[in-house]
Amino acid sequence: MMPTPSRTLPAQGVGIGLRHAHYDAFMQGPPSVDWVEVHSENYFGDGGYDLHVLETVRRDLPVSLHGVGLGLGSAAPLDEGHLARLERLVERIEPALVSEHLCWGATPHAALHDLLPMPLTQASLDHLCTRVAQMQDTLRRRVLIENVSTYVRFRDDTCGETAFLEELACRTGCGVLLDVNNLYVNQCNHGEDALEAMAALPREAVGELHLAGHRVTAAAVIDDHGSRVAPEVWMLYEAALRRFGPVPTLIEWDTAVPPLDVLIDEAKLARERMTRIAHDPQASVQVQT
Repeated sequence: MMPTPSRTLPAQGVGIGLRHAHYDAFMQGPPSVDWVEVHSENYFGDGGYDLHVLETVRRDLPVSLHGVGLGLGSAAPLDEGHLARLERLVERIEPALVSEHLCWGATPHAALHDLLPMPLTQASLDHLCTRVAQMQDTLRRRVLIENVSTYVRFRDDTCGETAFLEELACRTGCGVLLDVNNLYVNQCNHGEDALEAMAALPREAVGELHLAGHRVTAAAVIDDHGSRVAPEVWMLYEAALRRFGPVPTLIEWDTAVPPLDVLIDEAKLARERMTRIAHDPQASVQVQT
């Protein structure tokens, strides 16, 4: 596997998503965040204002490319055109991190535009290993695979999602993007233990953490990325920091995107926890939420 290009800025500390609503603010100078993450597919074109903004921001801040459309677990053949466009974007931006999801999202005849859950079986693992290996070979770098929020589980599942990811990482050399909010959502929806799920992952496997808000409904807890991080998720984040160390952390906010100051404040809350626990892993972090 080719080493990360020397020009790449490492992602450390706490980042936020670069969203269209905040382009003007970013173009005036980098805000008080450590790095930014973008959805890769929004920048597949060879020109245009979106790519211009990303290239400008990249001069000052590390960038993480987070894919939402490759559908690694789909039974349909892997979209080589999609992968080629991602390869071109990686070469252009030289990101600190590249990630995708543990999901499927396409049939041989249609893209479903959703992050649909995988059966957690040996057959699925074998399938994912082949796909992840192809992705890493094409990009010539380690990628991170994210756990997803789900609203169903399969009767044939033979393990938990993070145990599945641990085996995937062991067999392919990929890393894990651990979404702490997704762990909490699945705990609420399926009665799974989020702390036990974390314990299934070795420290060295986790290369990034995600934090986000969710919505509680009568039917289920919905991972909508449309509000501040909930107190219960902050508590799980503190547990994740104690287990995995000061892993680069992203504040995700994709619906009802607030003013930039709100995202910067959420990043500040995460950074306070990261700093406090790095100095005293047993500390209970008391900060205003």
